[in-house]
Amino acid sequence: MSQKDLCIQLLDSVPEYKLGYVLAYLQGITADEREDDEFCIKLLEDYQNSNDDEKDVSYTLDDCKREWGLI
Repeated sequence: MSQKDLCIQLLDSVPEYKLGYVLAYLQGITADEREDDEFCIKLLEDYQNSNDDEKDVSYTLDDCKREWGLI
């Protein structure tokens, strides 16, 4: 039995209420990796070319925790 046949056989035993999880997983692993990479590269380029004065400001972890009320 091929792996694909085994997957189909197992799919037949998945309850209807869990099929959404299977569908989301299958859509995720079959997504076009190149499109995803291009999207991420575009986000990075947009950030790097941004005129936002605060984009290069860094904060310590303790500063962030204080701001978020965690310490």
